[in-house]
Amino acid sequence: MSNRIRNIILGSIFLFAGCEKEIHIDYHEAEMKYVVEASVNNTGTTVRVSRTQPMDDNSTESDISNATVLVTANDGTNEIIPYKEKGYYKSNLKGKPGITYQVDVTLDGHHFSSSSTMQQMPVVNKFSIVRMKMLSQNYIFGDIRLQDIPNETNWYFVHIYRNGIAYRWAILKDDINPNKELQQLFGFFNEDNSDEEDKLHEGDQLRIVVRAIDQRAYDYLHSMEQMDNTGTNPIDNFSGGCLGYFSAYSETTIYRVYHSSDIEDEEY
Repeated sequence: MSNRIRNIILGSIFLFAGCEKEIHIDYHEAEMKYVVEASVNNTGTTVRVSRTQPMDDNSTESDISNATVLVTANDGTNEIIPYKEKGYYKSNLKGKPGITYQVDVTLDGHHFSSSSTMQQMPVVNKFSIVRMKMLSQNYIFGDIRLQDIPNETNWYFVHIYRNGIAYRWAILKDDINPNKELQQLFGFFNEDNSDEEDKLHEGDQLRIVVRAIDQRAYDYLHSMEQMDNTGTNPIDNFSGGCLGYFSAYSETTIYRVYHSSDIEDEEY
């Protein structure tokens, strides 16, 4: 394992070691913004249109049904995406690798637009759960290996769900080991800390979603990773002033049931 990966692992471990204190927040109401979350992939097209909520409003559903959502592409695709429910516009339009798609949303005098190029299907060589001993403690990691697509630059997004709820995510690109096998480690939990709230439990259902994304989507997600350090919002992915992002991607999914007996020991 490279020093770079080791440093990342140690950083993630110490990140969650801290203290608790009461924090008083003096905030001001921000101007409402529209949010567009759109995807074209190998299974269909989905666009969700919503609006930001006041800090004291915990609702998450959207009632926006009057948007016009258009998807076009450089292969001649031109399709209005119909409204379904709860702010979602959906279609059976499936993306094709190498094609650049554009989504345009028109709503209440606003026009939001973004484009993305669909990538080839990602290949998962292996996913395993491993144990590494560090500082006399046993840490459990998810270890995923991707076969990089040769002779081109690639970017990937990996999202792990536990019992249907988002658990871990990461982005990676092939600048470390291009054309070969790429590795991503996810810090799951400290096996020796029985009080750790976020640990996996016997029988937990894991769904590992792997997407091959383009650079625009990667840059947006990378800016999200940096939000805590920079104190800023993610970079704009849409023109027109809305929040959110659009990605045309190929996606593959694998499933695992967590059993402690399946953990593989690996030297650090």
